Amino acid sequence: MQNIAEFHIIGRIGKIDRAKDVTHVSVAANYNRRDGDEWKTDTHWNRVTLFGKIRDRLAKADTGDLVRVTGRVRQSNYEADGQTRYTVDLLADGLAILAKANGKPTDEERG
Repeated sequence: MQNIAEFHIIGRIGKIDRAKDVTHVSVAANYNRRDGDEWKTDTHWNRVTLFGKIRDRLAKADTGDLVRVTGRVRQSNYEADGQTRYTVDLLADGLAILAKANGKPTDEERG
């Protein structure tokens, strides 16, 4: 049996950073929590890395669109200022646009 670490995020697109061979997209996910007698919503921003066909699919998405992103989790480290820094990278394997921010239908809704 293979051991895996994967993620699944449903949220709204924030910032999109396009580079030559890679795109990084920030996806906001909301979590509800109780604060005394009230419920509050905390927004967590997730930076996801996209390559290849998944990156091409993002070209149809805009800031504010609701998306579902799935993929794998990769841990890495690097040296900076004489110290080892550890990171967790979210690498996308799948991307679906669930709803457009501007109210237009997604490709799936058009049929």
